[in-house]
Amino acid sequence: MKFSLLSFISNDIAIDLGTANTLVFVRGRGIQVNEPSLVAVRRLDQKIVAFGTEAREMLGRTPGEITTIRPLRDGVIADFELAEEMIRYFIRRVQANRFMRPTVVIGIPSGITEVEKRAVRDSAEHAGAREVFLVEEPMAAAIGMGLPVHEPVGSMVVDVGGGTTEIAVISLSGIVTSISIRIAGDEMNDSIIQYLKRKYNLLIGEKSAEIIKMKIGSVPPYKEKAGMKVKGRDLVKGIPKTIEINSIEIQEALDEPVSSIVEAVRLTLEKTPPELSADILDRGIMLTGGGALLHGLDAKLREVTNLPVNVAEDPLTCVVRGTGEIIENISKFQKVLNRSKLY
Repeated sequence: MKFSLLSFISNDIAIDLGTANTLVFVRGRGIQVNEPSLVAVRRLDQKIVAFGTEAREMLGRTPGEITTIRPLRDGVIADFELAEEMIRYFIRRVQANRFMRPTVVIGIPSGITEVEKRAVRDSAEHAGAREVFLVEEPMAAAIGMGLPVHEPVGSMVVDVGGGTTEIAVISLSGIVTSISIRIAGDEMNDSIIQYLKRKYNLLIGEKSAEIIKMKIGSVPPYKEKAGMKVKGRDLVKGIPKTIEINSIEIQEALDEPVSSIVEAVRLTLEKTPPELSADILDRGIMLTGGGALLHGLDAKLREVTNLPVNVAEDPLTCVVRGTGEIIENISKFQKVLNRSKLY
């Protein structure tokens, strides 16, 4: 009987199940999947026609019989069945041996309810996982950034994702203080859509808003000016229209969600024990997640808190690298995983 080398490769998997993107790390092989958390479904019989990148290409461009759905909203599962199918699809894509059920570590928002935690665990188990561990995203991000989470020193992480912003102070393998708000990248996109609708009577899609945010999105005190052309539908005349917008306008559009994030950071600092506050004063705040790439956000937090603020290296993959580190060294992170069993 012949055995392929792949049949002996570990199937253990770490997942950053994000509102905007799902990333999958396989033990011994690194990050294997980085795709949008999207599913395209045929309305008539509810049959799934595409996942991930393929589904994103259909976003806002599908015929009437196909709809594009995000199974996760605000960091939690909004459609249980589609989330399960999406997780199964990504797990099967990376499995070296289909006969071995993998151990799976999943990053979750720190503020979700017990029912929402159960939904994530059940989805992974139904998708084929043998054992499922849930790890709070700020903890996973801290591990991914190489912060000393096991030591008795305070580390503060601000993870601005797609659906949620997670702010946490970590010490001795646990989260001491945290705030999770459902205001992040998606809310910023919506603010841009509403701003252009109010000011220019122009309707744009979610994909266009994301492109605007990535290209010219910024936060005061960031001063570098930039502009771009935006195409959409004129709400008055009902015909396609092109306008020119600039970064100052987008700063105005993003003011409300950014202010909410800054206020949540300030409240977390207020709740932090004084000994850990002294550590944060020395070590600063680590900014991660896709929102960390928004120009000027680090400077804004520095201005408000008077603390050092550092943007993580490759902030988009910090959570999955952290969950990957756990799956690679389960014994080392046993205290972190023991906490997850309480879920």
